[in-house]
Amino acid sequence: MPEIRLPDGTVRSFAQPLTGLELAREIGPGLAKAALALRVNGELRDLSTVLDQDAAVAIITNRDPEGLEIIRHSTAHLLAQAVKELFPDVQVTIGPVIENGFYYDFASSKPFTPEDLERISAKMRELIAADLPVRREVWSREEAIARFAAMGEEYKVQIIADIPVDQPITVYHQGDFVDLCRGPHVPRTGVLGAFALRNVAGAYWRGDSRNAMLQRIYGTAWAEQKDLDAYLQQLAEAERRDHRRIGSELELFSIQDEAGGGLVFWHPQGAKIRRVIEDFWRDAHVSGGYDLLFTPHIAHEQLWYTSGHKDFYAESMFEAMEDEGQPYQLKPMNCPFHILVYRSKLRSYRDLPIRWAELGTVYRHEMSGALHGLMRVRGFTQDDAHIFCRPDQIEAEIAGVLALTQKILGTFGFDRYEINLSTRPVQFVGSEEVWQHATSALSAALERAGLAYQIDEGGGAFYGPKIDLKIEDAIGRKWQCSTIQLDFNLPERFGMEYVAEDGSRQRPIMIHRAILGSLERFFGVLIEHYEGKFPFWLAPTQIVVAPISEQQADYAAQVAARLEMMGIRVETDLRSEKIGYKIRAHTLRRVPFMAIVGDREKGGGTVSLRDRDGRELGSFTQDHLGSALQELNRNRQPALQLALEGG
Repeated sequence: MPEIRLPDGTVRSFAQPLTGLELAREIGPGLAKAALALRVNGELRDLSTVLDQDAAVAIITNRDPEGLEIIRHSTAHLLAQAVKELFPDVQVTIGPVIENGFYYDFASSKPFTPEDLERISAKMRELIAADLPVRREVWSREEAIARFAAMGEEYKVQIIADIPVDQPITVYHQGDFVDLCRGPHVPRTGVLGAFALRNVAGAYWRGDSRNAMLQRIYGTAWAEQKDLDAYLQQLAEAERRDHRRIGSELELFSIQDEAGGGLVFWHPQGAKIRRVIEDFWRDAHVSGGYDLLFTPHIAHEQLWYTSGHKDFYAESMFEAMEDEGQPYQLKPMNCPFHILVYRSKLRSYRDLPIRWAELGTVYRHEMSGALHGLMRVRGFTQDDAHIFCRPDQIEAEIAGVLALTQKILGTFGFDRYEINLSTRPVQFVGSEEVWQHATSALSAALERAGLAYQIDEGGGAFYGPKIDLKIEDAIGRKWQCSTIQLDFNLPERFGMEYVAEDGSRQRPIMIHRAILGSLERFFGVLIEHYEGKFPFWLAPTQIVVAPISEQQADYAAQVAARLEMMGIRVETDLRSEKIGYKIRAHTLRRVPFMAIVGDREKGGGTVSLRDRDGRELGSFTQDHLGSALQELNRNRQPALQLALEGG
């Protein structure tokens, strides 16, 4: 007679075993209709699971995060079924859930076309209308291999061969379609429906370029149609803001295939923005108590064995190069270099905390298929910093990092965050006591800063707990930028020490910390957040002075020279084009302001000002305009607001 404990704390006793669906019916018909799966003693199970022992059980619906993941996973299976019905010779491989959707990889002799996607989508809707029951079975390893081999599904046979022998082989049926999967899945296809197939891309089997190229179909699925509509609208907006297109239009950067993929070329306009970002970053860190470092781009290969990168990170590192018989490695991280600076002399407890920051360029061997504009590259500059401190200093140092993070991100216009505190995993280094103290210090610092956060239980790295902060952009997307990680591992591996107050040798706590992440990726986020309409203090060209005719060219040059002396990034447009043409050209370039000068302005020593949104702002003297623009630079306002009155 199982006793079932529900999430609200109530306990229900039953005279005989029952399925999850039967339990949902006992609770209420509305819940039974909405039920998708179960959580039994913390594990997700199918709704058909028989409950024959005492257990803590929750009914999962589409309102639960797990429910949405199950919907997406089941929609991926629905996609595979539709493809097999339309293209019987195609082999199915894997179809996982990803952020905001799913994909499925297929071995096909020819690429899928947009017309194929329409047919597949229509077939999926037919299968939804059929409301096919979804049924789970457990097969023996021998049976699974034989049956999938008979179906001609060679990739499934490979997957089965890699499943540990102590794990069951589970498959799911829906109609005539059967797929290898751990599940759980929705109870019937009729509960699906709010989906869209997005695009097709190539993908190597198991991500290895030595393997066959597969056809990957991406899709998205949601609990309700309104959620799907909102997401598709966000996608359309994101496409309009694509940093690759805007970066090309504004001549900010390029990726040159001739030089190799994933390597960024900063053009003059983009380089101006980068310089402003770097100058602000350095000034903020010096004011925040950091010293700046510069370290090499390569080091002897042995350093990366000492750090552990060659053992745990080798796939993301470029091959070593030789010089005079000695192997050298491009750096994927800055951490070991900062440690070597620390170890250059013996430190005292009085020296701590030590805060070192560097805009350090690193190199990582990303697969070519994973490269994406500025968001995923092979060479990038990390806004890295490391703090070496005593255990009793952790909370204060984390509080300082959080304050600096809020200051810097807020200046760039980001003030909405998602924060996760990741705690000790099953496998870890260091003592439980140090872990508990460090995690409590992170939590206390977050609470002291008034920042809401979620606990990611067991999600910390093996070497220490961490705080991850995602910023929310103008259209609601979240981007992982800032991270604060405590490290008990590297100080041990490198034998780092300081002389404690009692004369003993102690290990310092190492804090890894990035605020922007990589400059390249953060720049891409900035482009899309502002749609290329940068705040005045970041704009590469802040104002263009344009004469109406050649008669005002000398005066326009004089105005531009005056503004340039006041620290304003200014251009003069002396082309023999009509003023309307010039205005349109610089509006398309997203230049914040245009100063128009004609005979009246020349005679009065003024300019006629307009902004990139087409607003006429009135007439201003050169000094008045220059002072107001200087104030905009000093304030670093995220919005373009010129608090001026004509004068």
